[in-house]
Amino acid sequence: MSLLPHQLSMTVVMTPDLSNYADQVQGGALLRLMDQAAYACASRYTAARVTTVCVDQTDFQDVVRVGELVTLLASVNFTDASSIEVGVKLVAEDYRTQTVRHVTSCFFTLTAMDEDGVPVLVHPLRPGSPDALRRYKAAQTRRRMRHEIREMYVRLHQGDVLEAAA
Repeated sequence: MSLLPHQLSMTVVMTPDLSNYADQVQGGALLRLMDQAAYACASRYTAARVTTVCVDQTDFQDVVRVGELVTLLASVNFTDASSIEVGVKLVAEDYRTQTVRHVTSCFFTLTAMDEDGVPVLVHPLRPGSPDALRRYKAAQTRRRMRHEIREMYVRLHQGDVLEAAA
């Protein structure tokens, strides 16, 4: 598989330090790996430091067991000013049986920054295939939805912080 400059793939073996008592890898450990893949993909694309500002809903469709290989496939889907959306797909592989299964996918929004932590402009993503264009348009829709949800959340919780402190 040949990856483009806005894509990244990394594979990690799941070790006992990442597991719970049932030898299942903890969801938080998997989210951390996904965040690292998103960071690596976005920072390579932007040639800048990046920081995660939003993680969309993540639903785990299967468990990952100790000893399995986890492959993270990351792709920049959208850019806007200093903002980058990276989609990360996580697949698990039982190397003994060579069974591969999709465990979860998630979208991360990151901001590119200079050395002082000030947001910097990133070069716009130009979708080069029908699939990339589909992901780009879906990312635009997700971005609008995130802004609408954030506005609703603020309206719903106005004054809650002050009331809780009283």
